[in-house]
Amino acid sequence: MNARGIAACAAVVAIGLAGCGSTDSSGSVAVADRPTTSAVESAVTTPRLASMDNFRDIAGPGDGYTTADGKRVRHGVVYRSNAVTPNEADLATLNGLGIRAIYDLRTTAEVTATPDTPLPGAAYVRVNVMGDASDGNLAAAAAALSTPEQAADLLAAFNREFVTNAEQRAQLKTLLTDLAEGSGPQIVHCTAGKDRTGWATALLLAVAGVPRQTILDDYLLTNEYSRASIDATTAQVAQAKGPEAAAMFHVLLGVAPEYLQAGFDEVDRTYGGFDNYLTDGLGLTPESVANLKAKLTQ
Repeated sequence: MNARGIAACAAVVAIGLAGCGSTDSSGSVAVADRPTTSAVESAVTTPRLASMDNFRDIAGPGDGYTTADGKRVRHGVVYRSNAVTPNEADLATLNGLGIRAIYDLRTTAEVTATPDTPLPGAAYVRVNVMGDASDGNLAAAAAALSTPEQAADLLAAFNREFVTNAEQRAQLKTLLTDLAEGSGPQIVHCTAGKDRTGWATALLLAVAGVPRQTILDDYLLTNEYSRASIDATTAQVAQAKGPEAAAMFHVLLGVAPEYLQAGFDEVDRTYGGFDNYLTDGLGLTPESVANLKAKLTQ
């Protein structure tokens, strides 16, 4: 991968893409083995997918995450994922889950580069959270990065934008309203399944009443599920551009608690908590919030 390829990867990674370098037929980074660490396996309640390594049920492990009022998050309602580009075996697995809708949070450029694979019986819905105009801005921001600290600051800024940016709030309202009104299992995804999808998942778990620390712990599972892809891409960057560039990319490709916490802090600072953010910030009706909570919990 040449310098131009590295720069292009920097631009797309900054908006949640993790597909630089050699890929398999699904578009994922080609790696010999997917992670099977106990930390991951203990959290798996849905099948591991080799070609969609960050695919998982937002309900969490075992009987589902416990909510503040003693309920459990219901399994088989919402799945989170990176791009829906399954290989043949994973496609059969997805078809067995009875998915009824796929919510694609990516920009038009991302979708054009890597279209989702249609699933029989599943509606395909675009919810372009960051908007197409973000591509150029984020490319410029990514090109200016030179240190891991700058990369971390950029990812934290993403999460604050989900709170402060009116256009992004409008898209998130659309997503949550549709999820509240839909039926059957649904997938929410972006490209790497970590930034836009991470925030959307945090919102869903907050609606369900899951404690913030549990939401943060769930967010960090991306580092385990996508570890092989992250390591493979980082190694490619290290070979092409050296260890300093690799260290920066390693930050961009993963997640850290500080990123999601930056969004939480902005919610508290601007709205005084998630309840007000959902109603005053996103404009959700109390009925939509109640319907979504009922759908997510048992």
